[in-house]
Amino acid sequence: MTVVARYIVVRNGVELDEVFSVKKEADAYDKMLDAADNLAKLIKESGGEFNIDEKTIDDIAVLLAKNGPQVTGILRGIKPVVSPAGTIRTDETETSAAVKATRGRVAKPAKGRKK
Repeated sequence: MTVVARYIVVRNGVELDEVFSVKKEADAYDKMLDAADNLAKLIKESGGEFNIDEKTIDDIAVLLAKNGPQVTGILRGIKPVVSPAGTIRTDETETSAAVKATRGRVAKPAKGRKK
């Protein structure tokens, strides 16, 4: 007789179709699904002016979460800009406005110690 350990991810009381033989892989899959849930929530609550059904948003979120390292690499160079309303934005208009506001200003050098 052979005993085989299988790991199944359960989300919201429902067993998912994926079956893993290694616990570490099951945990990684569960974390990816957590990230996808957070991404989907961000997209749905962003107030964007686009019409996308929930299933498509969920599919996009899973795609982004599965490709997390590549997505992180793509987004690495973006610096968030905080708008006056307190929201974080990365669009060109706010970034260029921040650059224009700092043009012409020269940073004063720090005072060094005299020896």
